[in-house]
Amino acid sequence: MNVELAETAVSAALQTKWVGRTYRYLAQIPSTNTLLREMVMTKTGVPLPHGMVVLTDYQHAGRGRMARRWEAPHGTSLLFSLFLRPDWPAAQATWLTMIAALAVAEAVEQVVPQPVGVKWPNDVIINEDGTWRKVSGLLLEGDMDENGRLAWAILGIGINVNVLPEQLPEAVTPPTSLLMAAGHPVSRLSLLVDLLARLERYYETAVNGQSPQPAWNRRLVTIGQPVMVSQVENGKIVRGIAEGTDEWGQLLVRDGAGTLHQVAAGDVTLRPS
Repeated sequence: MNVELAETAVSAALQTKWVGRTYRYLAQIPSTNTLLREMVMTKTGVPLPHGMVVLTDYQHAGRGRMARRWEAPHGTSLLFSLFLRPDWPAAQATWLTMIAALAVAEAVEQVVPQPVGVKWPNDVIINEDGTWRKVSGLLLEGDMDENGRLAWAILGIGINVNVLPEQLPEAVTPPTSLLMAAGHPVSRLSLLVDLLARLERYYETAVNGQSPQPAWNRRLVTIGQPVMVSQVENGKIVRGIAEGTDEWGQLLVRDGAGTLHQVAAGDVTLRPS
């Protein structure tokens, strides 16, 4: 067992009221999101507690968006999922992705000297010598009730912490780690404790009716840039300038003919002007 992230160490260090107060550490599992989903679906009669966190040191079937794999060497990263019962309108589920991106970006800023931003919709990136590099990815899953409200949600977060350069995979958005950006190892326990506290604050602000979209929009390095968007829902490719996002986080892209496209989901590539 990794003593740094064991239940006793995390419980003693937590600064939250409810996020992570039910915490489970596993040395190795297929996926933290998958485990929580299975726990929800078993319907044992004991509901999962709101704010439960499952964390692992290694997942061999970790998933990102677009069915991509997320894999990191054992004991190098933060790989965890947060279970929530928002009881929000389904359209408001995107707020959870925004909340997570903001919390991760702020926590990362505490340990690296470089600018930190967000690549729409859910990658946290660090600017190293003029190149934006991915340090964290987010994956949101959930289900609606019979009234069209978000019954539960699982927010998966992966952060490359002490990953060596040669251990990073090749990707369209070049990856990095906090070790590389900061120039020294980073305490995963301190990072986790700080991040969970920020997640709790942002979530409670949202519950009180304040949208995270304006702050999230300001973080987006995508805005104002030429982009190519491969849309998930229809397979179309949109090329144009990303002008902003709407209140639900849809990307607004104006193409060369002047048409404004509202993109709900897709894979975005920043491209040269």
